[in-house]
Amino acid sequence: MTLKYLEVIRVLLVLLAAIVCMPVFAQDKGVVVDRIIAKVDDKIILQSELEEAYLQFLSSGQVTAGTSKCNIFESLVVNKLLVAKAEIDSVLVLDVEVDQNLDQRMQMILSQVGGNEQALESYYGKSLVDIRNELRESVKEQLIVQRMQSSITSDISVTPAEVQAFFNRIPRDSLPYFSAEVSIGQMVKIPEVGKDVKDRVRNQLLEYKKRIEAGESFEALARQYSQGPSAPKGGNLGYQQRGSLVPPYEAAALQLEPGEISDPVESEFGFHLIQLISRRGNEYDSRHILLELEPSLKDIEKAEVYLDSLRTLIVKDSIAFEKVAKEYSDEQITADNGGFMIGETGSPYVATDKLDFETFLTLDTMKLGTITHPLPYQTQDGKKAVRIIYYKDRIKPHQANLLDDYQKIANATLAEKKNRILNSWFDKARNDVFIQIDPEYNNCQILQ
Repeated sequence: MTLKYLEVIRVLLVLLAAIVCMPVFAQDKGVVVDRIIAKVDDKIILQSELEEAYLQFLSSGQVTAGTSKCNIFESLVVNKLLVAKAEIDSVLVLDVEVDQNLDQRMQMILSQVGGNEQALESYYGKSLVDIRNELRESVKEQLIVQRMQSSITSDISVTPAEVQAFFNRIPRDSLPYFSAEVSIGQMVKIPEVGKDVKDRVRNQLLEYKKRIEAGESFEALARQYSQGPSAPKGGNLGYQQRGSLVPPYEAAALQLEPGEISDPVESEFGFHLIQLISRRGNEYDSRHILLELEPSLKDIEKAEVYLDSLRTLIVKDSIAFEKVAKEYSDEQITADNGGFMIGETGSPYVATDKLDFETFLTLDTMKLGTITHPLPYQTQDGKKAVRIIYYKDRIKPHQANLLDDYQKIANATLAEKKNRILNSWFDKARNDVFIQIDPEYNNCQILQ
């Protein structure tokens, strides 16, 4: 074949990781006269998919010498091959898993625009619901591919002797040079919005309700005051399937009669004033005015006091940072690791050039073993928060060696071993499914 299987998987993973941006390119589909360019059993690859994937790969910043459109095409075929084999081997992904992953993906997309849903809709030229629906099948396919790969290589491991042998095969003048790395943890507290803020927002929505009942237009008020992405559309969300919106919103909307307006309803997004427009079967049409809950200075100060009290216990050695972070931090991704950030290779050390600028500057003012007082922080989904940072350890810039970089070298050893297994699997699997490639791409020598 045109690429080593490890490179095929690398390209495939880059494409899967970048899948959140695919809708941007989908806006230009009219430029391409679409046609089927490959079939893998009943799975098809369109010309437009290849063009979109190639553009996305070029924009990923991970292009290596020799990577061509043929390489991208081959990776798409491998993707479909994995999905087809998953069906044959009954490798399944549950809908709840897809929804959970999709929720995380949507939060990640929103974080790229500072949590501004309206900005996101403007960027993609689509509603948040449409973006989510378009991503769902792609996310499901991604999870199937990952599970299939895991089923092929899940039992593979490496011994210290294999790691040593792999390292010894690397020419001394080819050993990589690693930048400085740090072991840092953080504990995050999202301020609880106080009753005074909630009452103010609730009363504001009740005032809007009175104005609507007195004859003003719901849609006009939504355009003027709503903080949700649907504001330019008068708060209209269009027909939604049951289960597609957050439970508090849906429960309140479905208790209304068409034309009726709810009292303020609280959800994770803030408070909603909801009007049911109509129902049809398992769908309902509604509009809303959303006011977000912004913590007050008093709320933020309470969060700071809370974190500072935990910091005092840690500094006095009354309790370990890892235990406190795991139990009390509001940032789940780091809390699961005892508050510590994890490097790209799964190492407990993070390269300093991979840190966000604010964290990097903070560390520059700290001594090893110290913990900051509470600092302002913004979560990935744009929420205001506070955090404390623990600077545990630092590794100076150095050439790769087994003592400091065992985990990185072990990961590379494991990748090489998995590649050999995948080579064997692909050679057998391509004979188990029907694969047809458009003659125009014969020069790509797909899977040969």
